[in-house]
Amino acid sequence: MPLDRVDSEILGALQEDGRLSNRDLAEKVSLSNAPCWRRVKRLEEDGYIKGYAAIINSDKIGLKICAFAEVTLDNHHPDTVADFLAMVNRCPEILECHAVSGGCDYLLKMLAKDMESYQEFLTQNILNQKGVHNANTLFSMKQQKVSVEIPIDL
Repeated sequence: MPLDRVDSEILGALQEDGRLSNRDLAEKVSLSNAPCWRRVKRLEEDGYIKGYAAIINSDKIGLKICAFAEVTLDNHHPDTVADFLAMVNRCPEILECHAVSGGCDYLLKMLAKDMESYQEFLTQNILNQKGVHNANTLFSMKQQKVSVEIPIDL
């Protein structure tokens, strides 16, 4: 179902502040409380809203290393891919996994406390994973932009 202007405004407002009360959200998008609540519930049920979360500063909790690993598999057999993705989903250090085009198969975004813990994680989990041919790591030197807001009206 396509989004109308009010749905887009609701999504934008919730991206700015996921803790908005229904009353404040309704006021912000010029609706009364009940229709606003129904729209939010529909947006949740239809999968537009996947969840609500606090955005944590990784530096503050001691996760100083942000790394991106370009992973190449030996083959693309369904079992190899399934085993690799199962490993990815088991590891909380891996924040994102993207199947990509180009010189590798997957791009992983990971966090670690320090270089030693990253190296240990890479060796024990990724490089030891059956079906992984190699992994090339890129380290973030400085985070320039971070946003979890999806541009609604592109």
